Amino acid sequence: MAAPIDFYFDFASPYGYIASQTIDELAERHHRSVNWHAIVLDANFQSLERIRIPSSVMRSDYIRRDVERLAAFSGVEYKTPSSLGLHTEMAARLFHWFNDRDPEQGRCFARAAYRAYFVEDRNIAQLETLQDLCGAQKMDASELQHLANDSANRARLKAEIDLAESRGVFGSPFFIVEGERFWGNDRLPQLERWLAQGPY
Repeated sequence: MAAPIDFYFDFASPYGYIASQTIDELAERHHRSVNWHAIVLDANFQSLERIRIPSSVMRSDYIRRDVERLAAFSGVEYKTPSSLGLHTEMAARLFHWFNDRDPEQGRCFARAAYRAYFVEDRNIAQLETLQDLCGAQKMDASELQHLANDSANRARLKAEIDLAESRGVFGSPFFIVEGERFWGNDRLPQLERWLAQGPY
C-alpha cells in the first residue's frame, strides 16, 4: 500500500487553512491517505527561531492580500479574521483528542475550527468558541474542562510537536511523503507530481 501523506498544520495559519481544504482531494486523486497533525508554532520550535516568519510580517498588508488571493485562486471561502495570530494550543490539543479516537472526527473538528476562524471570524482561542465546536462533536462542557487541565493531553501535543521538529517540520502547511518534505501551498504541484510520477 502506498505511503500516506503527513500533513502538518497550525490552526493560526491561514495558509494551513487553505491547505486543509485541498489536501485530501489531492491525495485521493493519487490513491493516497492523509494523516493530519496539528502543531503550534508560536510557543514552540524555539531552536528554529531563525527561520520563523515574524508575527509582524504575518500581520502585514502583503500577507493579508496574498492569502486572499491564494484562497480565491484555490476556490476556498475565506475572510481575513479581525485577530490574526491567535495562540491555538487548546484547539490543537482538542484536535489530537478527537483524532486519536477517530481520524474522521478529528478532521471534522479541524475543519470546523478553521472555518470558525477564517470564515466566521470567531476567536478559536476562547473557551466559549471551543465549547460550541466540541458540542458539535458530542463533547460536553465538563469533559472539555477536564481536558483543558489534563497534563496527559498537554503531553500528547508536546510529543507531536517534538516529533514534527525531529522530522524537520518548521511551518504550516508542511507535507511529508516517503521521507520527502514539502513546505507551503506553492509546493503542492511538486508534491502532486511526486505522487503521480515518483521521486525526482
